[in-house]
Amino acid sequence: MKLAIKVVPGSSRDGIAGWLGSTLKVRVRAAAERGKANAAVERVVAAALGLPGANARIVAGNTSPRKIIEISGLSAAEVARRLGKDSA
Repeated sequence: MKLAIKVVPGSSRDGIAGWLGSTLKVRVRAAAERGKANAAVERVVAAALGLPGANARIVAGNTSPRKIIEISGLSAAEVARRLGKDSA
């Protein structure tokens, strides 16, 4: 399944910051340079879902704060449940 995310690089800590409508807000400590923040986002989202890092991959928006991440191994409903979204 694909999920829209908004990334806040250079934050004080890594983690899921919540939902902005249908977009997941993700904070990472890594700087937005040379793919560091993107790699951190993949790790943070996978960890929040209880999945191996390889199951979360950015597929669009590599140079933008708004990205699309593809999550494999879970249904859309299960992703929403694990990330605290009230409705999928």
